[in-house]
Amino acid sequence: MVEQGGGARGPERRRQDIADIVLSAGSVSAAGLAERFGVSLMTIHRDLDELERQGVVRKHRGGVTAQPSGVFESNVAYRMKSMRPAKDAVAARAAAMVEPGMAVMLDDSTTALALARRLAAAAPLTVVTNFLQAVNLLSGERDIRLMALGGDYDPLHDSFLGVSCVDAIEALNVDLCFVSTSAVSGGFAYHQEQRIVSVKRAMLGAAARSVLLIDHSKLSRVALHRVAPLSAFDRVIVDDGAGAEALRGLDEHKVTYELATA
Repeated sequence: MVEQGGGARGPERRRQDIADIVLSAGSVSAAGLAERFGVSLMTIHRDLDELERQGVVRKHRGGVTAQPSGVFESNVAYRMKSMRPAKDAVAARAAAMVEPGMAVMLDDSTTALALARRLAAAAPLTVVTNFLQAVNLLSGERDIRLMALGGDYDPLHDSFLGVSCVDAIEALNVDLCFVSTSAVSGGFAYHQEQRIVSVKRAMLGAAARSVLLIDHSKLSRVALHRVAPLSAFDRVIVDDGAGAEALRGLDEHKVTYELATA
C-alpha cells in the first residue's frame, strides 16, 4: 500500500513531500523514507539526488539532512523554520536600535528577515538588502525607501551575491548594518561559504555601526571561513537561551553583547 503522497502520486509530488519531511525533521534515513512512501530504496536515492542538486537537502551515508555543518549552510527554507522564537526575540531587541530617517542594511539571514518585519514601525527609513524575501516583504511599505542589491541570484539563500553585489554595497554608506552568521567562537564570527563571507564583509565596511544578530545555537561553533572578529561589531545581540559557558567566552573576548528575552 502506498502512503498518501507516495509513489502513486508521481515523483515531483513525492520529492516535495520528502523535502517537507526533511526540512521539518532536520535529518531522516533513506530507508525510512522508502518505507514511508512505499517505493524502492533506489527510487528514494534518485529523489534525494535531485533534491541535493536543487540545494534543498544534503545526502550522507544512510540518509539525508537539512541541518548545517561546518562546511555546508542550510537551505533558506530550513533556516526559516529553525529557532524562530529566539530569532524573533533578537529581532525585537535589534528593532529598538532603529530610528526614523536612518539608512539600514540587512543581510540575507532569516534573523534579519525577522527584523525586517518590524521596520515599518520605525519608518521613514531607507532599507538596503540583498535578500529577495526581505525585498518582497518591504516592497509594499510606502514609508520605506527600498534599495535592492543586485548580483548573481543564489536559490540556496534566496539572495543576490557575487562581485556585482559587493560592488553595489561598497558604493553605499549606511547608518546601521544588521548581519547574522552561522557560528561564533573564540572571538570570531564564521560562515561556511566564501561568497557569503565577501558580501557580509562588504556590508560591515559600508556601515557606520554594525550589529551581529545570532540565536544561541550559533555560539561555541565554528565554520570554514572567518567572517570578522567580534570586535568589528558595535554590538552582538543573542537570545537568553545562551548558556553560561558560551557567554563566558564572549566576556573573555570583551564583546559588547545584549541578551534578548525569548
